[in-house]
Amino acid sequence: MTSRLAAQAVVTALLIGSAGQSSAATPESVAIIAELETPVASAHPLQGLLRQPAAKAPLPAVVLLHGCNGNWKQLDERWGRLIAAWGYVTLTLDSFGPRGLQDTCAGGATIDMARDAYRALDFLVKQPFVDSTRVAALGFSQGGWLALFSVERGIVEKISPNKFRSAIAFYPPCLGVRGDMTVPTLILIGELDDWTLAQECRNLAEGHDDFGVSRQRRDGIPIRLIVYPGAFHSFDNPGLRGTMQYLGHRLEYNQQATNQSVDALRDFLYVTLRATERDTEPAR
Repeated sequence: MTSRLAAQAVVTALLIGSAGQSSAATPESVAIIAELETPVASAHPLQGLLRQPAAKAPLPAVVLLHGCNGNWKQLDERWGRLIAAWGYVTLTLDSFGPRGLQDTCAGGATIDMARDAYRALDFLVKQPFVDSTRVAALGFSQGGWLALFSVERGIVEKISPNKFRSAIAFYPPCLGVRGDMTVPTLILIGELDDWTLAQECRNLAEGHDDFGVSRQRRDGIPIRLIVYPGAFHSFDNPGLRGTMQYLGHRLEYNQQATNQSVDALRDFLYVTLRATERDTEPAR
């Protein structure tokens, strides 16, 4: 298979993957396009898909950050819909459209994307149906790195008037992250991931930097790490049937790891955002 055909196959699989993990046990929230900013406020005004559950406001919320291939609408279908069914407002961000980007898998995120999670947070805290003190950042792959970067102690977090309550990263690149986290943080990754390595996330969670130097225990809030045996990159994407190679890396759906990650995410959001309507949520 040529590299071009392989890339097309990956995109097709990612589009197919939008069918997974819906929750029919509760009235489904409707995803609407939300314009986060005006052209006057930003040269690249962001937009996203917003879901508001039919529950008593104000509600906790989750900002979803897509990976290097974009597909923010498919991410909303896979995860935004599910999380909204748990009783959270969700905002799935489109970081590419306003910038005219299609894919950053080969080159990495642009510098100005570092503020995107907070731009989404700034929008959410203005909504009367959102509890401004209970918002989490959730990212996947490159978006996972952006979620970690957003809550790591540094200039971006420091200058932001609004703060996240917690952060979750699915198979993020952990190399280069210092790990001085300001809020509870969860990382979920496959043991066999050859694109974003589990060992680098272990080093991060254990307090070792890229040079093997340990952080002091007092530096930051500990990171919780879950490593799924037998799982590869994009293990939660049901569109990846069988093994697929992309840019030299193996992508593969893993049903068991996905189910376990759903439970882990649900529990982590409950603990860190203190949802109060758990008894009315659908059974797993």
